Amino acid sequence: MSGADLYILRCSDGSYYVGTARNGLAARIAEHNSGALGGYTAARRPVALVFSQHFERITDAIAAERQMKGWSRAKKEALMAGEWNSVQKLARRRQPHPSRRPPSAGSSG
Repeated sequence: MSGADLYILRCSDGSYYVGTARNGLAARIAEHNSGALGGYTAARRPVALVFSQHFERITDAIAAERQMKGWSRAKKEALMAGEWNSVQKLARRRQPHPSRRPPSAGSSG
């Protein structure tokens, strides 16, 4: 199989882990559950697959992973539930990004 899979795992503590798999999703999840990969999921086993999406190009899967790692829990859960309107709604910033906010009164710029 070519390409790669983007996936979200639910960890035993209820948190989510986002990753990519190049050589088969089932094998990657087994690696997480065995603790072979170390890192975040090693202390939060067992993990369960709650979402996956296949990409033809690994670069697209990695780009989606990086983007999704910045998402809120609510936005990830909306995606997993297929609630596309909620995903779009949660994508809107409530406040401008800090780099785009005007200087506050009294700040030296």
